[in-house]
Amino acid sequence: MGPGWRGASAALVGGSVVLFGALRRAALALPRPAAVRNRPSRAWRWGNLLVSFAHSVLAGLWALFSLWHSPELLSDIPDGYSVSGHLLVCFSSGYFIHDSLDIIFNHQSRSSWEYLVHHAMAISAFVSLIITGRFLVAAVLLLLVEVSNIFLTIRMLLKMSNVPSPALYEANKYVNLVMYFAFRLAPQAYLSWYFLRYVEVQGQGAFLTINLLLLDAMILMYFSRLLRSDFFPSLRKGSAGRDVDGEKFLID
Repeated sequence: MGPGWRGASAALVGGSVVLFGALRRAALALPRPAAVRNRPSRAWRWGNLLVSFAHSVLAGLWALFSLWHSPELLSDIPDGYSVSGHLLVCFSSGYFIHDSLDIIFNHQSRSSWEYLVHHAMAISAFVSLIITGRFLVAAVLLLLVEVSNIFLTIRMLLKMSNVPSPALYEANKYVNLVMYFAFRLAPQAYLSWYFLRYVEVQGQGAFLTINLLLLDAMILMYFSRLLRSDFFPSLRKGSAGRDVDGEKFLID
C-alpha cells in the first residue's frame, strides 16, 4: 500500500481513539444502577464496559457485514482485500489503543493486565496488517469475536448492577455459551489451523502465527473460567466472596 493510504489509515486509527474517548465521557453522564452508584470503585468499570459494549456491537456487526457482502474474501485469506475490512481494522485498532490508555491512566493495570497483553497483541498485529495490506481477511474473521463479546459484556453488566432477574441472567448465560462457540472458538480454531498449515513461518506470517497461538491459550483459559463460573460453580477455587470489582469485565 502506498504512503498516502498508510497516512490515511493512521488518521483513521487516531480518529477512532478520539471517538471512543468521547464515548467514554458520554458514558460518565449516563444514569447508573444503584449498585454502581453506591460503590465508587465500580464507576470506572461500568463506564469502561459501556464503551466496550458499543465497540462490540459496531465491530461485530461490521465484521459480519463485511464477510456477507464479500464472501469471496474467505478464499484468499493472505491477500484478500476490501475497503470495509480495512476500515474495520483501523476502527478496532483505535478502540484497543483507547482501552489500553483508559486502563493505564485510571490505574487499573494491575487488575486488568491480561487485557493489556491482549490489546498489545491485537494492536501490533493490526498495525502490521494495515502497513502491509496482507491478512486483512484474518483480522475480519477474528473480529467476529466481538459478536460473542456483546453477550459477555451483558453478562458482566448484569452482575455489576445486581439486576433482580435470575431468568434474564440465565437466558444470557446460554446464549453467551452458544456465541462463544460460534464466534470465538470456531473462527479462532479455523485460523490457527489455516496459519499452521498454509502460511509461511517467517516474517509477518511467523509473527501472526505466534500471536494466534498465544491468543488460543488465552481464549481457552477464559473459556475454562466461564464454564466454572456459570455452569460448574462447585469447581471454582479461591473465589468465595470475590467481588466483580476485582476483574475488568470478562469472567467471575
